[in-house]
Amino acid sequence: MAHPKRRTSVQRRDKRRSHDFMVAPHLTTCSHCGSAILTHRVCPECGYYRGKQAIEI
Repeated sequence: MAHPKRRTSVQRRDKRRSHDFMVAPHLTTCSHCGSAILTHRVCPECGYYRGKQAIEI
């Protein structure tokens, strides 16, 4: 197995981990009822998606 010759520095470790973070979900408003929804999803309040009714509520 590979064995490290030198200890990984804190700076190098943190540079590697710079992209490992949580991001907030992208919210948008429903065009039909105005409630906050996730993008590219059917609105759970009214059932509309892109101006058309997708599901019966």
